[in-house]
Amino acid sequence: MPQPVPPRARQRRAGLSRSRAGYRARSRSRAGLAVALLSAAMLLLSACTAGYTARDDAGAAPAGSLTVALTAAPSNLDFTTTSGAAIPQALMGNVYQGLVAVNEDGKLVPQLASGWQVDSSRTVYTFELQPGVTFSNGDPFNAESVKFSVERVKSAAWSNGLKSGMDVVKAVEVRGEHTVAITLSRPSQSWLWTMATLVGAQFTPNGTAKLATQAVGTGPFTVTSWKPGQSLTLTRREHYWGQPAAAPQIALRYYADPTTATNALRAGAVDVVAGMQAPDLLPGFQKDAGFKVTEGTTTGEVVMSMNNQKAPLNDVRVRRAVLHAVNRKAVLDSAWAGRGSLIGAPVPPTDPYYEDLNNAYPHDPAKARELLKQAGVDGSTITFSVPDLPYAVAAAQVVVSDLKKVGLNVKIKQQEFPAVWLDQVLTKHDYQLSVIAHVEPRDLLSLLSKGYYLGYDSSRISELAAQADAGDDASYAANMKKVVRRAVVDDAVADTLFLLPNLNVMRADVSGMPVNAPTTALDLTRLTKTGQQGDAARSGDAAASGNSARSERAARSGDAARFGDDAASGNPASSGGEGA
Repeated sequence: MPQPVPPRARQRRAGLSRSRAGYRARSRSRAGLAVALLSAAMLLLSACTAGYTARDDAGAAPAGSLTVALTAAPSNLDFTTTSGAAIPQALMGNVYQGLVAVNEDGKLVPQLASGWQVDSSRTVYTFELQPGVTFSNGDPFNAESVKFSVERVKSAAWSNGLKSGMDVVKAVEVRGEHTVAITLSRPSQSWLWTMATLVGAQFTPNGTAKLATQAVGTGPFTVTSWKPGQSLTLTRREHYWGQPAAAPQIALRYYADPTTATNALRAGAVDVVAGMQAPDLLPGFQKDAGFKVTEGTTTGEVVMSMNNQKAPLNDVRVRRAVLHAVNRKAVLDSAWAGRGSLIGAPVPPTDPYYEDLNNAYPHDPAKARELLKQAGVDGSTITFSVPDLPYAVAAAQVVVSDLKKVGLNVKIKQQEFPAVWLDQVLTKHDYQLSVIAHVEPRDLLSLLSKGYYLGYDSSRISELAAQADAGDDASYAANMKKVVRRAVVDDAVADTLFLLPNLNVMRADVSGMPVNAPTTALDLTRLTKTGQQGDAARSGDAAASGNSARSERAARSGDAARFGDDAASGNPASSGGEGA
């Protein structure tokens, strides 16, 4: 929901090239925020006009089916041409799959690839593919499928800005039915991570003609019903190559606000509210034995942007003053009922280059006043462009109060989201202060890129970013930490207010809902009701059950399934990675 935008964005939730060439490519992309802007964990995009009085096709749903409440409804089913996290949230991992995936711990693991190795130059990745895999239309998945999918991303067929993550690919070579080699133009720490996002989704040539309305993938579900703005139904594939989905059918219903969604849960119209956006409603469910609540991590950083190109915020002293003035703990308490984490920078703890920077700019009103006086702007007025999202409005109230106390007057300009905010802030950069959640995984370099709405001078970190992307795991982490310190500490580029939690509320008899949200994708493969777990194993045919062991092997740590020492030392999966 870039998911609950988004993105993973989350689009995304947020992956990004860190070499000089890749960095420039990311600079051209706006999709990272577009994903983040559509996050289901925080953005209330689409209205469900049908209310909550009945399930979709409740009478026709097979026993053991579930209904999940979400907020950001996809406008279509084609993420290759449509930015935002709503589409990959519903489809990635459930309908579409990649060679690799991100597990709930935020680490890269094999998926359609059973393993891979990297040559000594760290530019040639050789993947061995899972045998016996088919697309939902019956087409076989093989090395030719990989070649087609990767080359299609680099073609005009893809217009989603995240496609720039594939710019580093130089060639794709089929070396056998289940062996494919992908050559990069240079070593890149970020590329394999990109392959775990929607950019790495695998397609069949016979399944791309009507992507906006028909999704043909290798995953455990197929889309059997889609009512734009209202619902999307996923049905378990009978001839899936791996371990079958736990539930025979899952309906995703889209609600305009969290109160309506939770009312639907209490009324029995839905089984789960995923990415809960009203944490103040949680205590009532926690006290009720008929429900359970889970709280996990995300990559959704709520960022208060300061336009580095517009006065008075083009003066680093003013930006530093703002950082000292704002009480981020008070913001978290007001905007998200105290749930979430203070991280000090737009880098979640699951990233290998994370470090706690909360003390870099402690709440210090006296220091803020001193800096404003030094800059000669004490008593001046700035405009705060606030999207009409509940968490953003709540955060803005605290910020306005804090800034007024140190001598900076703030005028709130509330803007409709997404239309007005995307146009005025993201596209035209016509703002001074703003706030939004960025959910796309590893989106730091996107935030800092040239031409992005923060207005940061990317030349300040471009060399470090290039060195990080081209280096090994150790130098990658070390140089990315330098990037963070230069942009966040030295240049005070923006104020990361807090990291969103992943809050799910469900009926007590529901299990298998992911606790963490390491990407913008919502993994529904293990979601089930008590007593229904055995149905999945019984429903698959002999091929599906015979192949489940391969699926389980693919879910293990990437280090165990990869080939050779080169993979372990030269692959970002071995660095610990993250997810969103």
